[in-house]
Amino acid sequence: MAISQQVFLRDAMRRLNLTRDVFAARIGVKRRALDTWLLPEGSQEARAMPEVVSRFVTEIVENGALMEKYAQSAQSGPLRDRISASGKHQLLSVDQFTRESVEELFRVADLMQPIARRRKVSRVLEGAVLGNLFFEASTRTRVSFGAAFCRLGGSVCDTTGFTFSSMAKGESIYDTSRVMGGYVDAMVIRHPEKGSVAEFAAATNIPVVNGGDGAGEHPSQALLDLYTILTEFSRLGKLLDGAHIVMAGDLKYGRTVHSLIKLLALYRGMKFTLVSPPGLEMPEYLLEQASRNGHVIEQTHDLAVGLKGADVVYATRVQKERFAGENMEGYSADFQINRAIVDACCGPDTIVMHPLPRDSREGAFDLSTDLNHDPRLAIFRQTDNGIPVRMAIFAVLMGVEGLVQHSLRDVTWSPPSHIGPDDSVFHGLD
Repeated sequence: MAISQQVFLRDAMRRLNLTRDVFAARIGVKRRALDTWLLPEGSQEARAMPEVVSRFVTEIVENGALMEKYAQSAQSGPLRDRISASGKHQLLSVDQFTRESVEELFRVADLMQPIARRRKVSRVLEGAVLGNLFFEASTRTRVSFGAAFCRLGGSVCDTTGFTFSSMAKGESIYDTSRVMGGYVDAMVIRHPEKGSVAEFAAATNIPVVNGGDGAGEHPSQALLDLYTILTEFSRLGKLLDGAHIVMAGDLKYGRTVHSLIKLLALYRGMKFTLVSPPGLEMPEYLLEQASRNGHVIEQTHDLAVGLKGADVVYATRVQKERFAGENMEGYSADFQINRAIVDACCGPDTIVMHPLPRDSREGAFDLSTDLNHDPRLAIFRQTDNGIPVRMAIFAVLMGVEGLVQHSLRDVTWSPPSHIGPDDSVFHGLD
């Protein structure tokens, strides 16, 4: 670069007419990373800008079409209109997002962090009622959605399982949804059959969020997973563009990876290594969708081979409840992700994730508990991120995200400095 890094970036922001915050969001980096690149070269805190960022910014300012696209400080209209499904403010699939809109949602999630961390209180959803309709077993997702709604001042009505639902009496999805739409102001629905949540959504005009539909999608989980990856990479000084993501386990029925690979494919130069037992490979339509932008996709049945060079290892449990003739022969001790194989195949900065629940019982071939005290294990930071991300989803779908910043007040109780006794210092809750 003939000119200094500082001059290069300042000139790019001037030509694009963008503030630091918007410029950082447009190129997919955290504001604090951009700030270190803009410091004078002699400054002790100054950092060198990654080459991939330099190439990307150069490409933008030298290409008229890209310049016009990235010079827009915001796309036209509210975010909830831009991610709407069939004209409704509902979240049914990650296909509703572009890279720009998902990163805009994450900026809203960043605003929610003081509330999620028990430092601030907001009542922007005071008076609103959430219907949490879970027709399939759930702990984390159901409670996480309920807690997120409550932390914005709303209240929650729960129902769990078919046994305690009128659907056990033969009531249709249409009737159930239409009736609930008269009782509550938003619904989160989990259902064991793929496509059923879309049926619920079609029968009402209130906001509906897909909390998981069979082996289909789990959009809010994928969003919090991506938010976690970006947060972890920011801590490590890494960019998501060009990253190597390993997904291991039941990739056929694991709906979390179905949604996550779609979101990750919005980024540039990705490498996906998909590790699964024979018969539980990622569905072909997802492979085709994820490879459209030239991303590299490799598939293997060998865990040790697949983990080498990974930036992120995303493990999934076997979805035995969804099996239709498959057997468990492919799952053995060789398929367990434990401390020994992570030490042997991964680097010190590898991030290990899992959507949970994991099978922690003796002899289970899931993510091993011997990684619990390894700082590379991000599963609890991952679940913690579910609250601000789901708060952001509700705020956007209900059109109150612009009110949050001005509604904050201090909590009146004494919040914990760490959620868990073993949380690492970089957990962000100090």
